[in-house]
Amino acid sequence: MNVGYLVLGLIAGMGLPIQAAINTRLGAMLGNQPLISALVSFAVGTLTLIGVSAVFADWHTVQQGMTQADSQDWWKWIGGALGAFFVFVSIFLSPKIGITHMAFLFILGQLLMGMLIDSLGLFGMPVRALHWTKFFGIAVMLVGVSVFMFGQSGIFKARLKYLIMCINAILIMPLM
Repeated sequence: MNVGYLVLGLIAGMGLPIQAAINTRLGAMLGNQPLISALVSFAVGTLTLIGVSAVFADWHTVQQGMTQADSQDWWKWIGGALGAFFVFVSIFLSPKIGITHMAFLFILGQLLMGMLIDSLGLFGMPVRALHWTKFFGIAVMLVGVSVFMFGQSGIFKARLKYLIMCINAILIMPLM
């Protein structure tokens, strides 16, 4: 795998908690309104993309693609709505559970959904076989997230039995 891609992904990942913190503070400035903060964030992002696209995009290719827009799958148009939801939830959750807890949950959710998309080839993505090591990695992350989030409280000790059941389910699932 290209090292540059790994570095780019790592940098983008570092940007997510920064974005959540900045947008949370923006929401506080705007009267503790996470929805308005998400709107302002997307407006600034839209203006940024307009400027960058005006300079770098191949508009001839875009125009050719748009002539086929009515025959395309509906789900190709909802990426922006999913992005808006993500930004809103990050602004909403950050002050309530903290940036790190939010990031852990986002990463775990992304890995679980990524495994599902890869294994089934959803949304036209190439199918990638799942190996037991991926399930093991998710189980390790689940343990890590649980220890990180609940390790200092009595909740962790009380819920340990349920955590072990979830881990067993994740590890046994690929064997079925």
